[in-house]
Amino acid sequence: MPIPATRDQVGQDRPQPVPVPPLPMVWGHTYVSITGGGGEGEEIPLTSFTDRRWPGILLQAGATGLDTPPFELHADSSPNLDGSIYRSARAAAREVMLPVYLYGIDRRSLKELKRKLISALNPKRGYCVLKFIEADSQVRKLYCYYKGGMEGNESADNAGFRWVKYGIQLTAFDPWFYSDDLRVAEWQFNQGEGFLRTDKGLFPLRLNRGALADQEIPVINPGEVEAWPVWEIRGPVRSFTFTSPSGASFGITTPGGGTDVVPEGRVLTVNTRPGHKTISDETGRNYWPLLDSNPQLWPVEAGKSTVGVRFVAGNGPSSLKLTLRPRYESY
Repeated sequence: MPIPATRDQVGQDRPQPVPVPPLPMVWGHTYVSITGGGGEGEEIPLTSFTDRRWPGILLQAGATGLDTPPFELHADSSPNLDGSIYRSARAAAREVMLPVYLYGIDRRSLKELKRKLISALNPKRGYCVLKFIEADSQVRKLYCYYKGGMEGNESADNAGFRWVKYGIQLTAFDPWFYSDDLRVAEWQFNQGEGFLRTDKGLFPLRLNRGALADQEIPVINPGEVEAWPVWEIRGPVRSFTFTSPSGASFGITTPGGGTDVVPEGRVLTVNTRPGHKTISDETGRNYWPLLDSNPQLWPVEAGKSTVGVRFVAGNGPSSLKLTLRPRYESY
């Protein structure tokens, strides 16, 4: 193919330089596995089938539902205006389809593969954990329930004496992918050093006994969507209030007589995760009745944000610990 020429200032033709395409990055195959029984069963690899002489399960091309989750849009209509006005959106349950190929060295090994996979996917035994590991070693997990696809089809194109194909249908009611990494930050009161520092010198945070901490503390959520934190408050603590950037808050004010809300030696855990929302200590005592009016157990937004903390420490060393698991839109 001739190289296009250009004409310079003296009228002579000269070749135009050809751009050099970038070199692709070397990237290994994606590892995929599924674990049933509420994540406590045997991990079944779906992409490690490399030798046709051995029984195995192979994830074929054509999987769906693994990128953006579906969204529900809500809008308000007016009889005097054309169209509608956007109000809000929410991510709906994610529907996943995995085309798999089961290959056995004989009829018996094929039947054992089918029984193992059917038993792992039984939703009565709990959810399934669909795990993805890319070449950069980043782990993403999707929690889902088996819906259908393994009823069986003995047609010539779908099954044979030593092989069978299925289109496994899963529903992830929580549509987001989770990381294995936990993000933890801790602040010490009356003694010790804070684990989280800033360039402005806010930490380590040291307070005198019974003093009030009223600060905007920085929090980083490395995920792509909001994450629900777990707060651990180690007594003695007389009162506390946590406030989000949007103004949502929850807390327990000092009861009458100035006694400690969280006594010395006790650890109050505030679990904000949907379906797990609890406020109790290690003895099982329920602190819900002690919450201030209109409590809102809010999530931590993706990226950098601040949390308003109003903390009255008691007469002794106390601490505050924040734990969250990042969530992602895709694997």
